[in-house]
Amino acid sequence: MSLDATNWAWRIKFPDRKGGSLKPLKKLVLLSLADRAGEDHTCYPSMQRLEQDTGLDRKTILKIISELLADNLIQDTGERKGVTKRVKVYKLLGVTGRETVPTTEPFNRQKPPETVPSMEQSQQRNDSNNGMLNSPNSGTLNSPNNGTQNLPKNLPVESKNKKTWLSLKKLEEELGLITDAETIEQIKTAKWFKREQTAFERYNSDKNLCDDLMHYHFADWLLNARLKYQSREQQPAAQNQTAQTAKPKKLSDKQINLFAQKLAHHPEVSSKFAEAGESYEQLTARIAVKLNHAEQRKKLAPYLAQVGFEGVVV
Repeated sequence: MSLDATNWAWRIKFPDRKGGSLKPLKKLVLLSLADRAGEDHTCYPSMQRLEQDTGLDRKTILKIISELLADNLIQDTGERKGVTKRVKVYKLLGVTGRETVPTTEPFNRQKPPETVPSMEQSQQRNDSNNGMLNSPNSGTLNSPNNGTQNLPKNLPVESKNKKTWLSLKKLEEELGLITDAETIEQIKTAKWFKREQTAFERYNSDKNLCDDLMHYHFADWLLNARLKYQSREQQPAAQNQTAQTAKPKKLSDKQINLFAQKLAHHPEVSSKFAEAGESYEQLTARIAVKLNHAEQRKKLAPYLAQVGFEGVVV
């Protein structure tokens, strides 16, 4: 994992592209590539690894990668890795930082020039004193299936979904991309926040996601949780409102004539109650008689509701 590459990916501002992918999804794929980059800022994660990292399907990932190539953010080096030699090697373009400083620099003008190495040379590769880099216990450094430094045991400590992964600042930034400030404040102060955080951590405990992806998925999780709790709170209120509005109502003479006309033109009512050769006026008159009798009126109650009557028929 290259810290410089990750910082670079976070700072990227994507250009507007008509018909292009959503910018948050492009950011997610770019972060996943940066997370897999080595010190030379190249990476070759498999498609399966990108799908697991981002939660996106293969078609979407391929479209985003083509857009990143068009935006000159990544470059196909032409090199291929993996057992089948079909995994493309991409180079991240424009990454700068501690890993791109000149390899030589004088320490002191009064002393003979000395070279400053790009990396500390104290630890030798596969040094028995420091632990084997390519050992089963440490994880394989270069895996053809997953790209450079991709196996879980080589991920940084922060990627192990530990309890301290959550940053409210990062979470607010993720939520700010998909909702408004008022909703964000409601989520932060909700009494169910801690409950959902615990559930989210347990759900992802075995997925070895980096902190950035944890915040990305947690933002969606919280929005869905908010809708869930809002629905529960609104359901009793709706039931109370229905109980209050559904009061028994007695039909007036004017209402009887009005609803008799509507029922006479109701397809199901006319086919069920109309007699052969009967006109709408005659059917309306007979329905009005039925509406004047409580027992017959209750039989017509379902149809009355369909033509606009509100309340309980008595």
